[in-house]
Amino acid sequence: MNPTDFAPGTLIVLVGGSGAGKTHFARRWPATQCLSLDDYRAMATDSAADQSASTVAANVLDLLLDARLARCLTTVIDSTALEQPWRAHLLARARYWQRPCAAVLFDVPLGGRRALNAARERVVPDHVLCEQEQLMPTAERLLAEGFARVDLFTTPVDLEPARAGR
Repeated sequence: MNPTDFAPGTLIVLVGGSGAGKTHFARRWPATQCLSLDDYRAMATDSAADQSASTVAANVLDLLLDARLARCLTTVIDSTALEQPWRAHLLARARYWQRPCAAVLFDVPLGGRRALNAARERVVPDHVLCEQEQLMPTAERLLAEGFARVDLFTTPVDLEPARAGR
């Protein structure tokens, strides 16, 4: 999957637990197209893991997201997006700006995420990985929420995904 596989101006929401390969996948796009909650938390606190800065990070992301969508610029959201209210918020922003919204679902099994997580510079605690597993939506759920397209990865991101669509 390449950036050119999406219509220009699409909002692309990466959905999946820590260690699933979302940030690695996001690197396929130019850095200016990727908005990352981890990056904004790090800018606010010098630590991407500092969850106390999540509100500030989300506000920064929203400001940049609206600026990009208003200009019909393709934008990738690099966050776990496991909580339905956050996904609904992103879908609402895309609808407001009349932009298509796609999800890329990283449904990598917990064992695989544990292995990938262990190799990361910033290791997420195992109990968090388990909690994230309980929040994982299905492709069908994402389509029902309003995503126009869902691409699914069940293994590391170097493999081609299966696509679910309307």
